Amino acid sequence: MIETLPLQIPVFGMGVPDLLLLIIAAFAGGAFGAAVGALPAFCFTGFMVIAGQAVAILRGSIVGQLGELGADGLATGVTGAIAFGPVFGPHISFAGGAAAAAYAAKSDGMYEPDDGDYHPAKDIAYALGTRPDILAVGGLFGIFGMVVRQVSGGLALPWDPIALGVVLSAVAHRIAFGYPLIGAGSRNILDMSPFENGEKRMATDGGSSEATTDGGVAESYRLAVEPWLPHQYRWANVAMIGLVAGLLGGWIALQTGSAFLGFGISAASLTFLNLGVEKIPVTHHMTLPASTAALAVFGGAPELGTMAAVVAILVAGVFGAYGALIGEVVQRVFYAHSDTHFDPPAAAIVVATLTVFILAVVGVFGGTSWVPALGML
Repeated sequence: MIETLPLQIPVFGMGVPDLLLLIIAAFAGGAFGAAVGALPAFCFTGFMVIAGQAVAILRGSIVGQLGELGADGLATGVTGAIAFGPVFGPHISFAGGAAAAAYAAKSDGMYEPDDGDYHPAKDIAYALGTRPDILAVGGLFGIFGMVVRQVSGGLALPWDPIALGVVLSAVAHRIAFGYPLIGAGSRNILDMSPFENGEKRMATDGGSSEATTDGGVAESYRLAVEPWLPHQYRWANVAMIGLVAGLLGGWIALQTGSAFLGFGISAASLTFLNLGVEKIPVTHHMTLPASTAALAVFGGAPELGTMAAVVAILVAGVFGAYGALIGEVVQRVFYAHSDTHFDPPAAAIVVATLTVFILAVVGVFGGTSWVPALGML
């Protein structure tokens, strides 16, 4: 059974060489995330999670041939050190790429993605290339994400420490570069109807503009409300895809014992979104809470073919919808009205994993799966 979060390196008691190594690698990982773009980097996270969890799932058949190294070492090397570590860890590469996009959007007009009516700092699919200052920003925020993850994991705080790193990094880059934390002004913070009506507002920073015949620049406007996913924001639609993804995440967890394989598949599927395939849903904040809940409700993976397994997959469906709806609330509050990318899935995963912990503390769940448990208080 695979229920531990890979790469649980304690922040306390770490040797100086190990700490320096991690800082250097996190800087490089954040800079690399800026170079290739936050979303492309996250797609690779998905592929590497799939690879790492595939190795871990096979441990029973290969551990005898690996001697003392064991499948654990291989799984940690791929899932922990690569997918969730400095190379493609979302708290490092994705968060570093998002911060670099926020910085680049304010840097003398040298950042020119084709992002229509949205603020250009939200274009996380855009590779930022090799400009040294942009890569340095990505690297510094990679270190920031690493520190958040290591402190949270070292203290065994009861949520996903990687997702927390993504969330706090978004808050930090908004503060650092002078973007509004929310930005709704007098608008109803949950109302998406201005987007549906095509309402626009004057763009004071970013947005689309057109050259005039006299060589000047026309007034620049942007959408009054910018939903995170224009094809995935209606409450009923979000709840339905959450239920479906949650059930599948639960099925994957019950069949493999892995809380992370469904997440990896969801993350890898965003490759198609990055390539411009329309209406690809974003589901990793549904499959990860669902898989985790399926393995936590009875304190482990229930035996297949039992009513306990049926209950576990139904709980997974509920948690899939729960993660989806939390993500939608977060996007309406923190994404739609402001100027940079604030990741709704990461925030949803933090809340959903904390919920797993709370349900375990009060005795509804039999365990927390991989979620750090503070010694269950």
